[in-house]
Amino acid sequence: MTELRAVSLSPFVPSGKDYQASRRLFAELGFEETWENDGYAGLRSGGAKFILQNFHNDAFAENFMIRIDVPDLEAWWQAVSRKNLPQAYPGFRINPPTDFPWGREVHFIDLAGVCWHVGTA
Repeated sequence: MTELRAVSLSPFVPSGKDYQASRRLFAELGFEETWENDGYAGLRSGGAKFILQNFHNDAFAENFMIRIDVPDLEAWWQAVSRKNLPQAYPGFRINPPTDFPWGREVHFIDLAGVCWHVGTA
């Protein structure tokens, strides 16, 4: 049914305690901020987009996961790992590419505690 077909998905992602630091972190991760209004920011990288919300709730964030696909996981990892983001953003954690039964991924934990899976489609 064409009338029920979704064309995109834009989850609301909590920022954690420091909304401004989260905005800067996602910019360093390649996301462009397309708008900001009263504690909400639209972020986009290629076809991936989400809304960063100035919201802090550990229980919610620590049980929230998102997957994004990039054209070349190894190139993405090389670019991101050179930035030394864990030193610049205390609380940010990232693991190198790892093979899983469903494919190769990089996992990072953002400043709110959300687990991001980065892979290749």
